[in-house]
Amino acid sequence: MNNFYIVTNDLKDRDFEITAQITDYLKRHGKAVTNDPLLIDCVLVLGGDGTLLRASVELAHLGVPFLGINLGNLGFLAEVDKDNIESALTKLIQGEYTTEKRMMLDGISNKAQQNSAQQNSAQQNSAQQNSAQQNSALNDVVIIGNESMQLIYFDLFVNGLKLTNYVADGIVISTPTGSTGYNLSAGGPIVEPRADVILVTPLSAHSMRSRSIILSSDDEIEVLITKGKNGEEQTALAVFDGHNRIVLKTFDRVKITKSAKSTSIIKLSKLNFFEILKQKL
Repeated sequence: MNNFYIVTNDLKDRDFEITAQITDYLKRHGKAVTNDPLLIDCVLVLGGDGTLLRASVELAHLGVPFLGINLGNLGFLAEVDKDNIESALTKLIQGEYTTEKRMMLDGISNKAQQNSAQQNSAQQNSAQQNSAQQNSALNDVVIIGNESMQLIYFDLFVNGLKLTNYVADGIVISTPTGSTGYNLSAGGPIVEPRADVILVTPLSAHSMRSRSIILSSDDEIEVLITKGKNGEEQTALAVFDGHNRIVLKTFDRVKITKSAKSTSIIKLSKLNFFEILKQKL
């Protein structure tokens, strides 16, 4: 690797002191720090897991691996501690690393499709721009009420067939990478990150159907927001990796599938996933 791109969370490296330290180290070892997407061999992400999640989605099109440098507290994805940066960079430069391919999810709302029969051509184009939204996630897609402590009513479909309906705080649709995130907090299972599955975990469901469901990565998942308790209209949010959001209303649907994109995470440690899990938890 010769050309590196650095993404810095400026809330955790306020004076860019660590960024400058890394840049200087790389240059002293004959490497370059570049913004040219055609030259980048690796993305170094300084911050925490949240920073790495955002960077992986925004830069997935580059097709290069990511190394996370943890400047926060708990990090499953950001492997390198700030006290071990130079030794980690040495390993990286010398090729003493492996990469793990992590699956991602795509989610798209179909609100524009619902409204198309009711609008003229110009209105359809406007609705397509304003309503049909698509985002990707490395960790999870979480569908929750738009207001705090708000129950939402929704149906869950798998491959076009209705599986069940829920009255719940929401639902988490997670990749194996995201299994140690919100999914775990909601009582969902921990899955080895290289597994090729999708996890579906309801949030505080008001029914006996509160268990997680593990699906094939080839399955197509759809969540339909239905009417509320007394037939009232509902508003919900589809949140991608904790930051990108799609606003949903009654009868809106979100379709979630395995993405054609993926993220490659650089691993410098020889510890396996379960050894790292034991350390973190």
